[in-house]
Amino acid sequence: MAHTRLRKFNTRTTYPEQNLSNDLSQAVIARGTHIFLRGQCPQDLSTFENIPSQSPVDQTHKVMQNIRQLVQEAGGRMEHVVKLVVYLTDVRHREAVYRTMGEYIEGVWPVCTGLVVVALARPEWVVEIDATAVIPDAKSRL
Repeated sequence: MAHTRLRKFNTRTTYPEQNLSNDLSQAVIARGTHIFLRGQCPQDLSTFENIPSQSPVDQTHKVMQNIRQLVQEAGGRMEHVVKLVVYLTDVRHREAVYRTMGEYIEGVWPVCTGLVVVALARPEWVVEIDATAVIPDAKSRL
C-alpha cells in the first residue's frame, strides 16, 4: 500500500443501518508529491458540459471518473488518494453517493468527510467531491 492507513474501517460496520461498504481510515500518513484537486462536479473535464442526468448515482460516477482521470494525469493512481470531501445537496442521496464512490475507493482506505450543503454552484448538481492524493517518493515509501 502506498501510505500508512490508521484505524481502517468499513462503513458497513459504522453505519449498519445503511447499505454501504466503503473502505475508509481514521488517518493517513503520507509523504511525497501532493495533488490537490478542486471539487469535482458531474461535468466533462474538457468541454465543461454537465452530464444529462440528475441521478446521484450517475453524477457520482462522473465525479469519481474525473478524480481518477486527474490523479492519473498527475502521475498517480487511485491508491494514492488520501482524502475525500463529499458535498451533498440532500442527505437522502448519501447512501447512493457513498455506494457509488465505494466502487472507486475499494481497498484504498482514504479519510473522508461528508457534508450536506444548501446548494452547489449549479442547481442541477447534487454531488461534488474534492480529493487530495499523495504520490509517494521512492525514498520515502512507508
